[in-house]
Amino acid sequence: MLTNPTIMILDEATSSVDTRTEVEIQKALSRLMKDKTSFVIAHRLSTIQNADMILVVKDGDIVERGNHESLLAQNGFYASLYYSQFEVAN
Repeated sequence: MLTNPTIMILDEATSSVDTRTEVEIQKALSRLMKDKTSFVIAHRLSTIQNADMILVVKDGDIVERGNHESLLAQNGFYASLYYSQFEVAN
């Protein structure tokens, strides 16, 4: 982050870290992404829960878009991923 870019593209790679480390990484990324346009390829949905816009890709196609709350309300593919990942009863 030497050049202070206005656009960031990140491939989130927290799938192999423990929960405590994941939280610390997310805090650091939040600080880095502040006031920037950021594209985050996420495998853990906790990484993108606070995003303004989430594009849900399935089999190479964008199948849903919205923020976390609106995607859960749609009760579609994102919601099924979220509930299975967090084992939350719908």
